[in-house]
Amino acid sequence: MKHYLIISIIVFFSAVPCSFSQGKLRSHGIEIGVMSPGSKNSILDVSGVRVGHLTKIEGDDIRTGVTAIIPHQGNLFQNKIPAAVFVGNGFGKLAGSTQIDELGNIESPIILTNTLSVAAGIEGVIQYTLSQDGNDKVQSVNAVVGETNDGMLNDIRGMHITKQDVLQAISNANDVFVEEGNVGAGTGTVCFGFKGGIGTASRKLPTSLGDYTVGVLVQTNFGGVLQINGTQIGKELDQYSFRNQLESADGSCMIVVATNAPVGERTLKRMAQRAMMGLAKTGGIASNGSGDYVIAFSNYEKNLIPHQQKTLTLLEKKELGNDDVTALFLATIEATEEAILNSLFAAEDMKGKDGRTIKSLPKEKVLDIINKR
Repeated sequence: MKHYLIISIIVFFSAVPCSFSQGKLRSHGIEIGVMSPGSKNSILDVSGVRVGHLTKIEGDDIRTGVTAIIPHQGNLFQNKIPAAVFVGNGFGKLAGSTQIDELGNIESPIILTNTLSVAAGIEGVIQYTLSQDGNDKVQSVNAVVGETNDGMLNDIRGMHITKQDVLQAISNANDVFVEEGNVGAGTGTVCFGFKGGIGTASRKLPTSLGDYTVGVLVQTNFGGVLQINGTQIGKELDQYSFRNQLESADGSCMIVVATNAPVGERTLKRMAQRAMMGLAKTGGIASNGSGDYVIAFSNYEKNLIPHQQKTLTLLEKKELGNDDVTALFLATIEATEEAILNSLFAAEDMKGKDGRTIKSLPKEKVLDIINKR
């Protein structure tokens, strides 16, 4: 039996393949919302953010991976960033979330993987942090690791993700291009009964509203009734949760929201709440068995939080007022909605565990349905 290990670094330093760019929703003439995307239409439009994948496809039943999101270019532990977590439905595992809630900041890369590999994610982040210059005296690391269950296609009980895989995903992180679909933590996921995966999108606010950027990355593995711009795609395709009372809507969605706007943890919490509105607009229902988590952070450079201060210090933060953040809310909703749909449009058919095949979204049929409206 042949074994294959695909590491997504192979696409990062060459021209972007046409098949990847064609996966984007907008390449099919579908635009979500009213705000303009950034130049990359990805979380990488937030300057300083990097993303890396480790995709593990081996034999007949290993279909899993790791996705790493690095919020800024420096030492995250020594210069933490404001952050918040919102739980849409808590049937899941998000390591590190209580410290984010308590202190309002993140000090590690954000790792996404499968449900039974959270421990490997933690171990990898800890080793990465301890090995960084300036961290030689660090004795505690709050690793942030989220997950979805890819057991439909992946031999999840085999626990095939290792600490080294996590370190490789971090090492692969770049600020040029985010591969979408069946990659990284999205390799074995299923969304709305179709092949899910990794998706990303962004929104750029006009100069009159601050010229800030909001970027979103998602790992989609959930159910509901798929909608695109209000069109009932799942109903038209006769594929949706509870169609015959035998199909499950359970699953999970991890959502990471990044911005360069000067906002603190309170506003980031409010932005994270709006991300769930973007999920709802795609037809997601946050079912009983779904772990739907949003992590939101700002890497605005003047609001970095030093790890240690030798004297009593009053932190001077620059933050937008309440009346000035509504545009960020809309940007978060639109970017989340589009990122989820991009994960579906970029995904391809996949055969995995027990010979099971999950088909990708039938794009031509979907486009016909939308064009007939």
